[in-house]
Amino acid sequence: MKTETASVAVRTPPPKSGTAWKITLILIPLVTAAVLFWLRQVQVNALSNRPLPSYGTVPSFDLVNQDSQPFGSQQLAGKIWIADFIFTTCRGPCPIISTRMSELQKPLEKSDVHFVSFSVDPETDTPPVLRTYADKLRKEPFRWDFLTGAREAIASISRDGFKLGISDGETPESGPVHSTRFVLVDRRGSIRGYYDALAPDGVTKLLADTNHLLREQPK
Repeated sequence: MKTETASVAVRTPPPKSGTAWKITLILIPLVTAAVLFWLRQVQVNALSNRPLPSYGTVPSFDLVNQDSQPFGSQQLAGKIWIADFIFTTCRGPCPIISTRMSELQKPLEKSDVHFVSFSVDPETDTPPVLRTYADKLRKEPFRWDFLTGAREAIASISRDGFKLGISDGETPESGPVHSTRFVLVDRRGSIRGYYDALAPDGVTKLLADTNHLLREQPK
């Protein structure tokens, strides 16, 4: 008697839809970030050949940094640098300004561009306070200094040096009123550009002009 063996096909169950959805959720932000980075680079390249004006020279100054070390014009001599004005307890635009300054580190990591943040509230922003604030933002500590000093000295640097307004707030709790612009300074100490840190294209224009300046004034 002949016995027949039945063949049973074993089907592999399809992957759970939840797994595919999780993968999609992970990929979307990564792809979006890559596209935005590419678009920024396209914009930077398109703008990087425009001529840069000169807005005068930054006067000499002497302050102290987050490590309680003297820091001023002498330490910046011969360098291209980018400046901003912030204070650590700011509840307004300062966190955005500092975050966008931090974003400049990666595209400029192969250059010698220096970053300088002036505190407009020096009584509160002592070196230890600035050090704590700086440690949350800096990827290369030796390239970004946070400066403090006498209030009159800071006000003079902002007003007379960079031609940027500064004043006391309406109340002590509101903090000082200061500019939200980045300032690009060349190797000779000349101001070459102002950029609104809160504008959508502010960082893009600053990167483009910094790259232009790096070609114009190589190290």
